[in-house]
Amino acid sequence: MKQDMSSADVAAVVAELSAGPKSIIDAKIGKIYQPGSEEIRINLYVFHHGRDNLVIEAGKRIHLSKHFRASPELPQAFPMLLRKYLSGGRIVSIEQHDFDRVVKIGIERGGVRSTLIVELFARGNVLIVDSENKIILPMNPVTLKDRRLRSGEIYELPEAQLSPVDAKVSDLMEAFSKSTADVVRTIATRFNLGGVLAEEVCARAGIEKSKSAKEATEEDASLLSFAMQDLFSPLFSGRAACMSKRGQGPGDESENGVEAEVGLETVVGPGTFETETVETENIETKTDYEVEPGAEIEPEFEIEHEAGIESHIKSEVGVESEAPKLKSQHVKKEINGKMETFDVLPFDLIRYSEYEKEYFDSFNTALDEFFGKKELEQVSEVKEAERKEKNLGVFERRLLQQEDSLAKFGKEIEKSNTIAEIVYANYQLIEELFSVLNGARAKGYSWDEIRSILKQAKNAVPAAQKITNIDQKTGTVTVELDGKSVNLDIRKTVPQNAQEYYEKVKKFSKKKEGALKAIEDTRKAMAKKAASKAAKAGRKLQASRKKHWYDRFRWFVSSDGFLVVGGRDVDTNEEIFKKYMEKRDIVFHTQTPGAPLTVVKTGGEAVPESTLFEVAQFAVSYSSLWKAGHFSGDCYWVKSEQVTKTPESGEYVKKGAFIIRGDRNYFNDVPLGIAVGLELKGETRVIGGPVSAVRKHGDYVLELVPGAFNQNDISKKIYRIYADEFGDPRSVKQIASPDLVAMMVPPGESDLKNQKPQRKGKISESEGREYETLGVEEPEEGKEGGEGDFGDEEDFEEDFEEDIDEEIKGKIEKNSREEGEGKIDISGVKKA
Repeated sequence: MKQDMSSADVAAVVAELSAGPKSIIDAKIGKIYQPGSEEIRINLYVFHHGRDNLVIEAGKRIHLSKHFRASPELPQAFPMLLRKYLSGGRIVSIEQHDFDRVVKIGIERGGVRSTLIVELFARGNVLIVDSENKIILPMNPVTLKDRRLRSGEIYELPEAQLSPVDAKVSDLMEAFSKSTADVVRTIATRFNLGGVLAEEVCARAGIEKSKSAKEATEEDASLLSFAMQDLFSPLFSGRAACMSKRGQGPGDESENGVEAEVGLETVVGPGTFETETVETENIETKTDYEVEPGAEIEPEFEIEHEAGIESHIKSEVGVESEAPKLKSQHVKKEINGKMETFDVLPFDLIRYSEYEKEYFDSFNTALDEFFGKKELEQVSEVKEAERKEKNLGVFERRLLQQEDSLAKFGKEIEKSNTIAEIVYANYQLIEELFSVLNGARAKGYSWDEIRSILKQAKNAVPAAQKITNIDQKTGTVTVELDGKSVNLDIRKTVPQNAQEYYEKVKKFSKKKEGALKAIEDTRKAMAKKAASKAAKAGRKLQASRKKHWYDRFRWFVSSDGFLVVGGRDVDTNEEIFKKYMEKRDIVFHTQTPGAPLTVVKTGGEAVPESTLFEVAQFAVSYSSLWKAGHFSGDCYWVKSEQVTKTPESGEYVKKGAFIIRGDRNYFNDVPLGIAVGLELKGETRVIGGPVSAVRKHGDYVLELVPGAFNQNDISKKIYRIYADEFGDPRSVKQIASPDLVAMMVPPGESDLKNQKPQRKGKISESEGREYETLGVEEPEEGKEGGEGDFGDEEDFEEDFEEDIDEEIKGKIEKNSREEGEGKIDISGVKKA
C-alpha cells in the first residue's frame, strides 16, 4: 500500500497545479488551517473556478482536496503565522526542485514576496521563507547533520540527487562503478526513483533487475537512460514546458544522443517554471508508451511556425499553458478477499498491465481519492473507536485490555518458540559465527574493525552474510536466519542462547495463564452486572400519585393502618388544630420545645399499642431533638378534647400555643429513627416515618439516624441511590425527587444507616426486626404512675458494627391526681 508520493507523483501534481483546469496560478489565498500535527489546509479562491482547498501533509502528500478534516476549534501558532504572511496574497509560481520531493510555492502579498516550501521526503516539513531565503518559521524546527531548519536561518536545500530525466550514460556508469548493489537498487537510490519506478525502468530497458551494478555495460546504461526518458515523457507531452539552456551551446549533444532526439536536455525540471520570459517554439512530442522492453522508440515531431508569434511562458502572471496529458489511475488488487486500491499513478506502468485500474480526470483527483478519502475514513474510525470506548463500562473496557494483552502474550510465545527452534536449526552456522567473532575479540580487534573485516569477508564466510547489526554495548549480534531477526549473545553458547528464548516462552506462558484467569473473572463480573441490570429493568417505575389533603403536612400510615399527621411549622400546627383534629383523635407532643402537633386519626376505633409507639417515635424524631443530635427523647399523648386554645381569665395564648387540661400519658426514652421508602402497590410514591411503619407499607427502605448531612444533601443522596437501583432516573424523579424526599426527612443533619435500600423479605433478622407490640399498663388508683414492658427493639447506639437486640423499656406515667390547668406552646413546654 502506497504511503507517500514519489518524485514522479510530485512532478505530475506540480504540472497540473501550474497549467490547465487544475491550475492555482493567480489564486487568492484565504484562511489556513492545521487539522493535524503534520498537515495544513490552504483555502483558495481560484479565478474562474471558485473555492478550493490545497492540502499539504509534510513527508506524504500535496494536492487539491475535497475530502479534508474539520478545522480545529483553536488554531495553532503555525497556521496563524502563515495567515499573517500569506492570507490575501496570490500564488505567482509553483515548481518542483530538481525532480526531488520538494515543492516551492511563490506567493506575493502587498508587493512582498514569500515562498512556502514543502518537503515531502523522510519526515517532511513545511516552511515559509522571505525574499532573501531566510526561514520565517518551520512547522517542525529541526537541526540535521548538514542543515538547520529553524527561524532566522538561511534555508538550504537537501543534498541533490541525480535527476532521472537528465540522466546521461556517463552519470549511470559512474553510479554503477561506485555501487555494491544490483542495478535496480542503484538506480532506485541514486536517481531518486524508488522501488516501483526503478523496477519499471529495468523492465522497459529489458535488463535483469538483479544484475550486479558493476557488471552493467554502457549499452545497459544507454537502454536505462532511454527507458527513463520514455517513462517520464507523459509528464511533458502536451505542455508548454519552460525551457532553459544549462550552459550547452546550440551544437552540444548528449553522450547517447537520446536527449537530443526527444528534446529534454533543456528541461530545468518537470515542474520548474522560471520567472523570466523565455521564447520557445511550440513542440509537440508524441511517444508511444506501451513498448516492449528494450525496444527502440523513434519520437515524432510536429513543428508549427506562426510568423510574428512568440510563446511567452510567464508563470508569475498566470498565463495558462496546456496541462500534460496524464492517465491518472488507481491500481487495484484483491486484499483479504476484497478488491482494494494499493497504488496511485499519473501514467501507465508495464508491471501493472494485468491489474484492475480505475482512471480519473486528473491526478489531483486521483490523489485526493487515494489519500484524502482514506485519511477521512481513518479519522472516522478513530472517532468511532473513541466513542465506543467512552460508552464502554468498566468491565467492558477491562475485558478489552485483557484480551489485547492475551493476544500479545500469544504472539510473544509463538515468536520466542520459533526463534529458539531456528537457533537449534542453524546450530553449526551460529557456532562458526561465534568462533570468528570471539577469535577476533581475543586478538584485540575493536568492534569497528570487526565490522570492516566482516564486510570484506562476506563472500568467504557465509555466516558473515547473515549479520545485520552488532551492538557493542551488550555484546550481541543481530542475525537474519530463516526470515527472522535473531539477537544472539556471543558470550554464551548456542544452547544458552536458545534457552534464553525458551525462558521467554515460560515467562509469557505464565502471563497468559494470569490473563485467562483475569478474563474469566471479568466475564463473571459482567454476567453478574448484566443480571442485576436485567432485574432492575424488570422493575421500571410507573408514576401513579393522587393528591391528598395531608400531603402538605408531615404524615405516615401506621403499621396498623392509622393515618398520622403532624405540623411542619406554627401555621400548619394551627391548621391541623382548627380544621382536622376531631374529638375522637389522639394528640401527641414532646416534652421538649420544637415539635410538631401530631394527631392520630382514629376514626372512632381503638388504637393498638404498636401504633401508639410508632406515633411517639414519629413525634420525637421530627422534633428539635433530631437537630440537637440526640438518640432518644420523651413525649406524651392526650385526648383531643384535652387540647384547647381557651385561656383562663387574664391570660393570653399566642399563636402556636395550646392549653392541655387533664392527665397525660408519657413515653420515656423513645429512640429516634426515621425511614424513607417507596410505596409501589396502589399508589407509587415516596413515604417516610417510623421504621416499622415504612417497612410495612413500603419497599426499598433506607433508614436514617442523626448524622452530618443537611436535609438537602441527604435528600439528594437518597434520590441517587434510588436512581442507581432502578437504572431509571427519570421515573424515580417523578415519585422520589430530592424535593419530595426532603419532605420526609427530619430537619437538621442526618446520615444513612444503610447505603443500599432494603427490600421486603430480604432484610436480615438483626437489621429488620420490627417492633413488637408494646404493652401499656394502666396505673392503679392513687399511684404516681405505672411501668410497662414495650418489648424488644434495635439498639440505637452510634456503634452499628454489632447488631445487638435489647429490650426497649418505655414508661407510661399517668397522673392519678387531678392536675391544675397548664398550657403549652408549639414546642410543647408546659407553663404554670
